[in-house]
Amino acid sequence: MKIICIGRNYVNHIEELNNERPDEPVIFMKPDTAILPKKTPFTIPEFSNDVHHEVEILVKICKVGKYIDTKFAHKYYDEIGLGIDFTARDVQNKLKEKGLPWEKAKAFDGSAVISEFLPKNEFNSVESITFELQKNGETVQKGNTSHMLWKIDEIVSHVSQYFTLKKGDIIFTGTPEGVAKVNPNDILEGFIENKKLLRLHIK
Repeated sequence: MKIICIGRNYVNHIEELNNERPDEPVIFMKPDTAILPKKTPFTIPEFSNDVHHEVEILVKICKVGKYIDTKFAHKYYDEIGLGIDFTARDVQNKLKEKGLPWEKAKAFDGSAVISEFLPKNEFNSVESITFELQKNGETVQKGNTSHMLWKIDEIVSHVSQYFTLKKGDIIFTGTPEGVAKVNPNDILEGFIENKKLLRLHIK
């Protein structure tokens, strides 16, 4: 099972971090050890003083695929979820300055929060799904998949040109603006179309 993540897929998020707008999807990976066990609080790692929340729509792959054409990509996933890509921003910035990979900042243990999944057919269109993250009762991130630079089907197709997709693989599709530091005792709650799918305590 692979966790494939897409970076810089919302313009306002690109701008808030002063990143360059990419010409194609930015791909990075998380190992399965990054998955935070269910009902487990997220513990801020000792190596970072600036861990950020990044809420994202998730796609679960339902069958094996390689070199998938965009027009057929919808056949390769049938569930939509919500996730948080925790990012050690201070570590990431140091790595970026040196042109080094991001794994230590993005793929550490517990850095991938994954909700339960909803059937894709519950949504009128995967190209217009609203989602949000609340921190201590206040909305801090709000997005809609219509604002993605690359839509879900385009992402599935693009990723499959490089990696064979297998049943159970999960794709994180990118985060909207509003990423920010988490602190001990914060409570994070995530919603898709006003339905709560995540509640997480920060330690």
